[in-house]
This record gives sequence, C-alpha cells and structure tokens, in this order.
Amino acid sequence: MIQGRLNAALVLLLALFLAGLMGLKSGYFSQIAITTMIFVILAASLNLITGTAGLLSLGHGAFFGVGAYAAALLSTKLGWPFWLTVPAAGVAACLVGALVAVPTMRLTSIYFAVATLGIGEMIYVTLLNWVGFTRGPMGIRSIPGIELWGLKGMGLSLAVTALVMLVTLWVVHRLTHSYYGNSLRALREDDACADAMGIDVARLKLQSFGVACCFAGVAGALFAHTTGYISPESFRFGESILMLSMIVVGGLGSLYGSVIGAVILSVLPEMLRDLGSYRMIAVGLVLFLSILFLPRGLVGEVSAIDLFRRQIRRLPAMRRGAW
Repeated sequence: MIQGRLNAALVLLLALFLAGLMGLKSGYFSQIAITTMIFVILAASLNLITGTAGLLSLGHGAFFGVGAYAAALLSTKLGWPFWLTVPAAGVAACLVGALVAVPTMRLTSIYFAVATLGIGEMIYVTLLNWVGFTRGPMGIRSIPGIELWGLKGMGLSLAVTALVMLVTLWVVHRLTHSYYGNSLRALREDDACADAMGIDVARLKLQSFGVACCFAGVAGALFAHTTGYISPESFRFGESILMLSMIVVGGLGSLYGSVIGAVILSVLPEMLRDLGSYRMIAVGLVLFLSILFLPRGLVGEVSAIDLFRRQIRRLPAMRRGAW
C-alpha cells in the first residue's frame, strides 16, 4: 500500500515536472529531459542482466544502436509510422541480442564481459562500414519525429518517452520482484549451484539478455525519433561504459538506483557545461567519490528489496485495520 502510494507520488511529480517543461517551451531543457528518460530505460534494462542476473555486459550500447538504426531505416526507407517502428526496433534488438548471445551463454564472469565487448564492437564496425545500408559515418538524417493521431511536437515527445519509461520500469520491477527475479539472483550468486537446483541456467541467461536488449532497442528508437539524426559514433563502447556507470553509482540490482544513477550522470554534465572541457573531470571525480564512499551505490539492492518486503509484510495488517 505504502509502496503503491510512493510510486503514485513519484509519477505525479514526473507529470508535474513535464507539465512545467511544456510551459517553459524550452527545446533545450525538454531535450535534456527526453535524453535522461531514454538513459533511465537503458540503465534499468542493463541492471536486469548485470545487477540482478550478474552478467557483466559491456556491449549494451550496441543494441541501443541496433534499435535506433532499425527505427531510422524503417521510417525513412519504408515510411513506417512511429507506433510501428518502436516495437519493431525492440524486436530487432532482441533478435540480434539472442543471435549473438547464444554462443556466449556458457561463459561466466569476465569471459562473458569480454565476449559482449567483442559483440558490441562488431556491431559498431558493421554500422560504420556497411555504407550501402546504414550510410556509414554519414549517419541517417531527417528521421521523422514522434507523431500520433496527427499530433506532434516536443510536448508529445516528452509524454510518449515518459510513458515508455514508466512501462519499462514497471516490467523490470515485476520481473525482479518475483520468483523469476529470485532465479536471476541465484544465477548471479552461483550459477553451478542454480543449475544443480534444477534451474535452466542457459535459458535464463538468454531470456534476461533478450529482454534487456529489447528495451535497449526501444530506447534506441526513441533516441532516433527525438533527435532526427543518428550515426555510429553515438553507439560506441563509451556509451556502454556510461550505462554501466549509471547502475554502479545508483546501486547494482536496485531499480530505484538505476533511475537515480541515470538522472545524475545525464544531468550533471549539462549542469557543468560552463566548465568546458573540465566538466568531465568533475564528473569523473563524482564517480570516483561515489565508488570510494558508497561501494554499493546510492540505493543498494539490499535496501531496495528490504523496503519492498517491509511494505508486503504490512499489507495484511493494513487490510485487517481496514476491516
């Protein structure tokens, strides 16, 4: 009950914030908000496989790029509308992720991380050099913006991105706070023990990786439609490291931590823009200090799960009080 009220209050605050942005009519601040929400989707999806399942992925930015290119090509070459390109981008990223992940499912620890790094670089090189299909380093321009039922504009882009973000957070929350989430944590703690207990480790890895890639693809589609231009440089290894930094700063395994980490590392560089080239030093210092003094992140997984369990325990008492 209390957890539901807290979530409702956060959604209300988000709605008020977006309404304020629409009232300001500032394209700059609105674009920052959209980019931040896209990175919240990416951080939440990466946290599912890295934080909950314990699979260190260093190629998440590549699947972000697959979704962006899928949406861009479908909309510019085939004329597909926005409401079709977004799910198609998610499916494309999921299929590519599943295809390249099958050979890596038996790998663990650093070996899986290096494999995903190699996969990410292969996808980046493909986007960069397949000029006849992706236009290579020239990128794809004039990507249609978000349009639904004849409506378009920055306000609609903010609302749609926020809605997709909330749906993503709800799905990831339901997955992690369930028996399925417990299986993922068992996989993270000891995959050999999980296998001995009858858990299909390979299938579980493949499923979680596919779901995370699907949401990364959806985020890529939103990025393509809200920026109007994409190029391979937007999906390099550095983007994957940025996403990983977000969930480490926020708290591995914590959904709230993913949101907080994404907001901090998306907004902080813009707040420090006046520092010029020195702003990244300041951002790096924040990362260093957060890891040094808060190794479990701002909102660790244990704290988040304990909060959820306390609210679940209170439900029977609340119901008895209601009667």
